[in-house]
Amino acid sequence: MLLEKAHATLPKGGALIVYESIIDDERRENAFGLMMSLNMLIETTGGFDFTGADCQTWLREAGFLQTRVEPLTGLDSMVIAIK
Repeated sequence: MLLEKAHATLPKGGALIVYESIIDDERRENAFGLMMSLNMLIETTGGFDFTGADCQTWLREAGFLQTRVEPLTGLDSMVIAIK
């Protein structure tokens, strides 16, 4: 998995940042992200856009110790993961 490779490459204390139009955890607020998710579902088998909680789970499963979601201006957010 890509996240596991990123984790293995980073030094202890290193950070990975995921920059994306992340859907809110309740899947109610980010209309753009929700439309992108619908588009992914239509164009790919099983495709979807993810929530901040989804991303944090995947990062922890890859071995990152600390994760947090930071909203940015506009529609985008970033998920920060620390090894």
